[in-house]
Amino acid sequence: MEADDEDVEDTLDLHLPADFLARFVAGTACLLDRLPTWGPVVTPVGFFHLVPVRIDDDLPLVHRWMNDPEVARSWELAGSQSRTEEHLRAQLDGDGRSVPCLGVLDGTPMSYWEIYRADLDPLARHYPARPHDTGIHLLVGGAADRGRGLGSALLRAVADLILDRRPACARVVAEPDLHNTPSVAAFLSAGFRFVAEVDLPGKRAALMIRDRVLRDVL
Repeated sequence: MEADDEDVEDTLDLHLPADFLARFVAGTACLLDRLPTWGPVVTPVGFFHLVPVRIDDDLPLVHRWMNDPEVARSWELAGSQSRTEEHLRAQLDGDGRSVPCLGVLDGTPMSYWEIYRADLDPLARHYPARPHDTGIHLLVGGAADRGRGLGSALLRAVADLILDRRPACARVVAEPDLHNTPSVAAFLSAGFRFVAEVDLPGKRAALMIRDRVLRDVL
């Protein structure tokens, strides 16, 4: 269920100054259909909003999450704050094909997301990509939020949000490490199907896809 217009407007005003928003809604930065304007949604676990990362405000939080031992095993971005900043700026200063976001649940940032054009990503060399395939990367920041179904609920909500806001996108794609059983299970619970094993730089991945045509079935 979507939030009402007044809630959307208030949330956008709170998190997204006009000069920041402009970076994502003009020119080549429309590759993800103006993601910052998608607005919040109501999910089974609360009121959820994807908000693009702002380096000045959000870097310390994302850096702390990246240095959590459980997160570091999958993301391999532990280390100095400058390393996290470089990873974020590579996306924010790019052409808009990948947008790093905070996942804000009931007003509290609790997860980090990367929403990206899988068909324009190196991933496309490893599977039969289709135009406008959209990918998801996710980490749940706090240990207390892991292992209780939040990830699955939010993955389903975000995948559905992508399909709702990107009418040209027929598939949402993910590529968790094949050996990360909890992550693979979360995607399966969120309505993704396992398609294949693929060899990616640094890992053997499970290619997971949520299809628009199957969204009401899975």
